Amino acid sequence: MISQKKLLHEVSGWLKVFEDGSTDRTWTGPSEVQFMVEPVQPHEEFINGVATRDVVVDKDSGLQLRIYLPEIKPRDETKLPIILHFHGGGFCISRADWYMYYHMYTNLARSAKAIFVSVYLRLAPEHRLPAAIDDGWSALFWLQSLAQGDSYEPWLVDHADFNRVILLGDSTGGNIVHELAARAGKVDLNHIRLTGGILIHPGFVRSTRSRSELDQPESPMLTLDMVDKFLSLALPVGSTKDHPITCPMGSGAPDLDTLKLPPFLLCVAEMDMIVDTEIEYYEAMKKAEKDVELLISPGVAHSFYLNKIAIEMDPHTASQTEILISRITEFINKH
Repeated sequence: MISQKKLLHEVSGWLKVFEDGSTDRTWTGPSEVQFMVEPVQPHEEFINGVATRDVVVDKDSGLQLRIYLPEIKPRDETKLPIILHFHGGGFCISRADWYMYYHMYTNLARSAKAIFVSVYLRLAPEHRLPAAIDDGWSALFWLQSLAQGDSYEPWLVDHADFNRVILLGDSTGGNIVHELAARAGKVDLNHIRLTGGILIHPGFVRSTRSRSELDQPESPMLTLDMVDKFLSLALPVGSTKDHPITCPMGSGAPDLDTLKLPPFLLCVAEMDMIVDTEIEYYEAMKKAEKDVELLISPGVAHSFYLNKIAIEMDPHTASQTEILISRITEFINKH
């Protein structure tokens, strides 16, 4: 007789966690959105103006990155900024090669004429925080090793401007942007220069419910179940949502005015369930006299720009996605 594993946690069709510590990330939601969480194979030939490749940057840990290179005109020697990207997923799901990210970041690589480097982050609960942040830190130092000639990756060595490195994160990837920028402000990043950070709908919350969590409708990209369960599985054991990684504006986090941070662009969605705490973060940053711009996307919810179905079927979502890409491109060009 085959005994079935005991299910401990199930999260909104995204994740199952079993008593023996194993996990199952098979998508069990609506089949029509399955394609958005399917991997896209890398292609070193240019397709619609962008080529991609995966590289392993640490053989011991297996840390892997996906590189998006926009097509460059012959004899164009202009060096391109590097956008170091961290995917969302509540630290528990998502991969850098998912179609939803491929669709968005090929578009941005073309629009901004920038090289995107997306990190395959380790996931909780197998790897609780700060594992994902440590992966981001390792990726940043790999860029440094390229800049000083200790490592080699031809797309970056030949085409990248290591004096223009910008961090970008979706959802909880935005939390990683804040954490890495704060870390980087305490060290000397020889041969590379961190010039900005872009936080798109960052996963900033508190242990007490915000008004927007209570009032805003749930969306395909974010539910209260996802917020609560993903963070309980991802944060260090015994921590609450008031942990500095998820509440950098809280009393348990380092004072923002003590941090050396580059200019930030904070992007929020008006109908995001966690918009109140994202705005609280913005106000705390302004109070600390940090250089932070704010983009509010009206009438849309969390991670709307990753939902290709909504972009194709809803003109408002499509127009707000275009505005978001335009504003991010403008920020990259400025920094």
